[in-house]
Amino acid sequence: MPDFTLPRAVRNISGATTVYMGEMAIIARLHPLIVHFPIALVMVAAIAEIAAIATGDGRYRTVAVINLRAGAAFAFVAVCAGWRLASTPGIEATSLLEWHRWLGAGAAMSTAAAAIATALAERHRTHLVAYRIALFCSASLIAVAGHSGGLLVWGADFLRL
Repeated sequence: MPDFTLPRAVRNISGATTVYMGEMAIIARLHPLIVHFPIALVMVAAIAEIAAIATGDGRYRTVAVINLRAGAAFAFVAVCAGWRLASTPGIEATSLLEWHRWLGAGAAMSTAAAAIATALAERHRTHLVAYRIALFCSASLIAVAGHSGGLLVWGADFLRL
């Protein structure tokens, strides 16, 4: 019978470090991939809502609502992956990491609130303002959380030429 168990250690092709599968769950390894999708969805939602405001065309709002709801669902997966990644051995617990964790969690909660507000805005036009405020707050929090994530990975000089 063939042995289908994973080896205890897997060698990283790009370097000499050995990565132990028990140290980091697969979801934590996928955190960078998982986070970029909901970021894009919520940012597109904010841009589509701006287009809906500027043109009065309801089709842009439809695009915004669909992207926002999908982004809210994926945001919670991204937060779980990020918190798992931040708690793995070898990750230094810095104040920037704590800010990034809580900004990400706040952005996910704000995105969920905005997604819920879309249902209220569909029933009552008076809730449209609350939806827009929640959406633009979410996009702003996501931008700041994403920037702090970039600082964690690339450092403060990553834009310097």
